[in-house]
Amino acid sequence: MTPRIEVEVLGGASDAPSEEEIRRLCQAAAASAAIDSGHLAIEFVGPQRIAELNARYRGKPSPTDVLSFPIDELEEQEGVERELGDVIICPEHTADLREAIVHGVLHLLGMDHETDDGEMLELQARILAGARAGGPT
Repeated sequence: MTPRIEVEVLGGASDAPSEEEIRRLCQAAAASAAIDSGHLAIEFVGPQRIAELNARYRGKPSPTDVLSFPIDELEEQEGVERELGDVIICPEHTADLREAIVHGVLHLLGMDHETDDGEMLELQARILAGARAGGPT
């Protein structure tokens, strides 16, 4: 089954992957959690905007690399497209934009590297290795 993950890309960065590559990374991350349909947004913002969001939602008044804002629960509802959420990325504070995209989407799917035993970061590495090799994850 072909994934039906709709990805909206907002803003931009000079070194950002193409929209097609962003879409493939998001689909690979979603597929790792058996999610094959839904909508999400990837937005590239500057340091001031991400610092504002980080302060407002995490109580940390400084820029960060990526923030994720999940919207819908992971259960599908018949006839309603799942709204997975938004991933906000600050390119100026991100060493690897592809990693930030996958990282953010995994957070949308409910994973949390701060509370698991390394599973999220291990999965993230596998997804990125598969994407770099041009093959399945």
